[in-house]
Amino acid sequence: MFDTLTDRLSGTLRGLRGRGRMRPADVDEALAEIRLALLEADVNVAVVRRFVERVRERSVGGEVTASLTPGQQVTKIVNDELIDILGTSPLNVQFAPKPPTVVLLAGLQGSGKTTAAAKLAQWCKSQGRNPLLVGADLQRPAAVEQLRTLARSIDVEVWSAAGEVGDAGDPVACAAGGLAHARQAGRDVLIVDTAGRLAVDAELMTEVARISDAVEPHYTFLVVDAMVGQDAVATAEAFHATLEVDGIILTKLDGDARGGAALSVAEVVGRPVAFASVGEKIDDFEQFHPDRMASRILGMGDVMTLIEKAERVYEQEEAEAAAQRLVEGTFTLDDFVDQLRQLRKMGNLQSIVSMMPGISDQVRNTEIDDDRIATAEAIVLSMTPTERVSPEIIDASRRARIAAGSGTSSAQVSNLLKQFTQMRKMMGGMMGVGSKRRPAGRKAARKRSKGAGRAAGGSRTGGGGRATPKGASRTGKPAGKPSVADIDWDALDLKLPGR
Repeated sequence: MFDTLTDRLSGTLRGLRGRGRMRPADVDEALAEIRLALLEADVNVAVVRRFVERVRERSVGGEVTASLTPGQQVTKIVNDELIDILGTSPLNVQFAPKPPTVVLLAGLQGSGKTTAAAKLAQWCKSQGRNPLLVGADLQRPAAVEQLRTLARSIDVEVWSAAGEVGDAGDPVACAAGGLAHARQAGRDVLIVDTAGRLAVDAELMTEVARISDAVEPHYTFLVVDAMVGQDAVATAEAFHATLEVDGIILTKLDGDARGGAALSVAEVVGRPVAFASVGEKIDDFEQFHPDRMASRILGMGDVMTLIEKAERVYEQEEAEAAAQRLVEGTFTLDDFVDQLRQLRKMGNLQSIVSMMPGISDQVRNTEIDDDRIATAEAIVLSMTPTERVSPEIIDASRRARIAAGSGTSSAQVSNLLKQFTQMRKMMGGMMGVGSKRRPAGRKAARKRSKGAGRAAGGSRTGGGGRATPKGASRTGKPAGKPSVADIDWDALDLKLPGR
């Protein structure tokens, strides 16, 4: 979502970092570029104005850090201010000591409330909680059925007063009934999905306010579509005036819109972004960290989120065993496929690459096809168990058979095998695998010298024995004064300083 903004901001700041001195004119020029980049990203005008003023005040006002150059200092200030407008610190959800913890979701129709409710329930389960979903959206056709379908995939119960599709009822009574059921059933989290409208109106606000009074939520989250731009600001202000919103859930953050809502809502409403929906799957839902998002926007990656994703997917013992096999040189194509499957569980490959620090703009903006993992998996699964363990035995006829079985070409099979071999060699070389260390010391040097003489001439090097024909040097040049290249440095008995 922030690709264009990231390119503009990182390019502008990259030009500043190499400068040894920063004049006020240089700061103004950079801020003009930053201001234009934010406006093009559809960030609220008032937010942009305050952001630029704060950066200018801190940059020109003499804020100095001894370890940073002036250009790096401006980059740090921009990063700090981005964190500030995104909410300063993450919202840590505290569960009520007397359950259930009640969470009310509000927002416009189409913002993704129902899906966000299911994703939030899944997140609560990952925290060791036992949630209950309440389908209080009795206006939209099949809204409750959609919630039930999503809830079945994560094994969560749904309470609702709606019967058949289109059966309208009282949403306030439905929410109150869900709260009573949660207490009776021993559920410790209650998530209430409310109705939305195409636009803010008095009827919507009255209904949501009555539901809030009935269930007395511990948290009221406003669900905002990150793709709607500055319209999200007016919506957030209206809901906050009625409900006193505690936090914001941003949906569709994986979209290709300009992302202005994410940089505007928290600043205008004065409430932090609590969660972000970063994909279509139920698990594509994470707590929002302003510092990590600011780092992503500036093209500096997001290592912590990447580590957390890996920790959720990879089993420690399995990962350690795979690493050990890689070090020992026994890493097979079966292990390779297992790693690809784990990588796919971490989410969209494009988003994973964007979290890696030090990635160039060209690589970060390159479209990565997730289907390549499926293609690689199909190729490996078309091999015999012996071929997966010893891929070096795969010849032209075997490649043709594997290609036919996986629906690919022989060139694709060869390319995968080449990449796998290079990866195994590279990792083995990094760990010292396959490289025989020469023993140090004079005795070892003499031993190597003697062995070389026997291998070349069949006799010891003493007594005039030669490893090359008479009248020629080892380099093929006429015999004469030896050159540096002719000297067998390993055979010399040298006493080096300090040894």
